[in-house]
Amino acid sequence: MATLKETLARKIEEQRPRTARLVKEFADVKLGEVTIGQAIGGARGVRCLVTDISYLDPYEGIRFRGKTIPETFAALPKVPGKDYPYVEGFWWFLMTGEVPTMAQTLEVVEDFKARRSLPQYVIDVLRAMPRDTHPMTMFSAAILAMQRESVFVKRYNEGMNKFAYWEPMLEDVTNLMPKLPMIAAYIYRMKYKADRHIHSSADLDLGGNFAHMMGFAPPYDDVARMYFILHSDHESGNVSAHTTHLVASALSDCYYSLSAGINGLAGPLHGLANQEVLSWTMKFRDKLGGKEPTKEIVAQALWDTLKSGQVVPGYGHAVLRKTDPRYMAQREFCQKHLPDYPLFKLISLIFEVAPGVLQEHGKAKNPWPNVDAQSGVIQWYYGLTEWDFYTVLFGVGRAIGVLCNITWDRALGYAIERPKSLTTKMLEESAGIKE
Repeated sequence: MATLKETLARKIEEQRPRTARLVKEFADVKLGEVTIGQAIGGARGVRCLVTDISYLDPYEGIRFRGKTIPETFAALPKVPGKDYPYVEGFWWFLMTGEVPTMAQTLEVVEDFKARRSLPQYVIDVLRAMPRDTHPMTMFSAAILAMQRESVFVKRYNEGMNKFAYWEPMLEDVTNLMPKLPMIAAYIYRMKYKADRHIHSSADLDLGGNFAHMMGFAPPYDDVARMYFILHSDHESGNVSAHTTHLVASALSDCYYSLSAGINGLAGPLHGLANQEVLSWTMKFRDKLGGKEPTKEIVAQALWDTLKSGQVVPGYGHAVLRKTDPRYMAQREFCQKHLPDYPLFKLISLIFEVAPGVLQEHGKAKNPWPNVDAQSGVIQWYYGLTEWDFYTVLFGVGRAIGVLCNITWDRALGYAIERPKSLTTKMLEESAGIKE
């Protein structure tokens, strides 16, 4: 990790004066006004968080460190013979903002290998839980159990300069990140594969080793690399990213913070959407009774869903106003690897029909598909049919971005987050409502 740490230290020293100047000289510059609708509606659209890791443009989609998804995939070093980059190189990229060389990427690969073994007590915690425990509960508990390992806590309790907080945080997140795929694979094999486990391979990178331990042959290793990168970060305002940042702002270590973020990700309005998409699609397929779907049949099914008061899962997004580029990236994978798979063909037909139906319906601000509309079908095709587990995959990927974010939070000395609340009476007074 030496080269990554040196690079990160240089980037931090470059960034700190910019942040300090903004706080000192421009703290009173207004970024906008908060409406009653935003105050009641979950602070939607309120510009009050800062991150340089990623930015979500409503019409362009996600940019990682300024690069679009295609640009990111093209720029990063790829695993030899594979279509997708090393997750470890992506970690370097998100952490520093610089595209790593192959040598720098392989340095992270080897560093992650040296840190990825799970403590026995983590396995003991997982095995003590009832087998019908939700895999996200297991995942969060395993992360939290390792809090005793926190280097930051030890260094903080010894006493240290606040400008050096980022160093033990970096050590913590670098210890934690490579263990997450190991935890995920252990949970999967324990819960769904009769407790038959597959040993880690010393020859494989993070994505390749995860696929190996899950028991899925190539090209599922590329599925893992693609999936983890696409789900890594989505600005700081979504529940999992914001929760991780919020907890870390109290100087909680990365184990407390990420476990909290994973708990937020488990909610049906956040990380469970890909499961709901697949469930809706398969129920629709079953209703067809083997009949070939047509655009007319799909349109009627969508209208039936909307008229029943339900939403069309996988369509719409809080910020995006176009087709999610993450959806398109996965669609391209499907077109290459599973173009004739019936479930993918049905997903594609829905993609052709749903936006028009939603536009005609008129209530959806964004009638285009998001990442969840595509991701489940890939997992199902390669044999990962236990959809309760899908959010764990999401969690492994999301950790990449949020762990980089909270490292930078420490480096730049961001304050504890503490917004001010108002009473309903205060809102009524502001609106001119009289009793």
